[in-house]
Amino acid sequence: MAVKKFKPVTPGQRNKVISSFDDITCKKPHKALLEPLKSSGGRNNTGQMTMRYIGGGHKRMYRVIDFLRDKDNVTAKVLTIEYDPNRSARIALVEYADGEKRYIIAPNGLKVGQEIVSGAGVAPELGNALPLSDIPVGTLVHNIELRPGQGAAMARSAGTFAQLAAREGKYAILRLPSGETRMVLVSCRATVGTVSNPDHSLESSGKAGRSRWLGRRPHNRGVVMNPVDHPMGGGEGRASGGHPRSRKGLPAKGYKTRNPKATSNRFIVERRKK
Repeated sequence: MAVKKFKPVTPGQRNKVISSFDDITCKKPHKALLEPLKSSGGRNNTGQMTMRYIGGGHKRMYRVIDFLRDKDNVTAKVLTIEYDPNRSARIALVEYADGEKRYIIAPNGLKVGQEIVSGAGVAPELGNALPLSDIPVGTLVHNIELRPGQGAAMARSAGTFAQLAAREGKYAILRLPSGETRMVLVSCRATVGTVSNPDHSLESSGKAGRSRWLGRRPHNRGVVMNPVDHPMGGGEGRASGGHPRSRKGLPAKGYKTRNPKATSNRFIVERRKK
């Protein structure tokens, strides 16, 4: 996978860097695994705007992704690698030996025609999903469950991965993409490998219009607002705005907002790097 840069024939192409889409093998999604996706425009059920800077964007269909990988010990063959407008990673359409088709998050390096399998005791190879108790220490994994049977919750976006650092009793210790070290039950499943499309972080829109296509409206800063609209607003001339904080007055940039009594604190061995 690579990114594509453009000659600045137009102002919007001057800083435009997008994916080359070389890894995509199919343009049309599998119809049986599509669901309609309603766009709210940031409005609630009465039409009131509850989320600012949301609206417009291209119409999308949701691809039903198998985050559980619960079809155990049945071999699946990779049919296609596809683009998904709802996530940064690529998805893969796989067909099981009994004819059922499912979408999964495509690991980096997964090829069409390759076979994958899930379940306890399967080989810890690329694309296979198995409990953390069966994965060798030091292996890079993604699509990690937080609770057994919940479905993948961590390391799902493009290029991310976690490393299985150790196992202690009924817990596995994982080093997460954020730098946090965390304990997860060894009965939780993970998929071997890293997530596809690792060059996603190198992409650049190049123009405001591309953000509008994604459903993002113009976002104005707090310091340019009036005092009635934002704690950082107002002042004579170009005032800096004082201490950085949210619209509701909550301090930002260093202020810890995590609940010290959160039940998950006991599972965190080391907090993420600042």
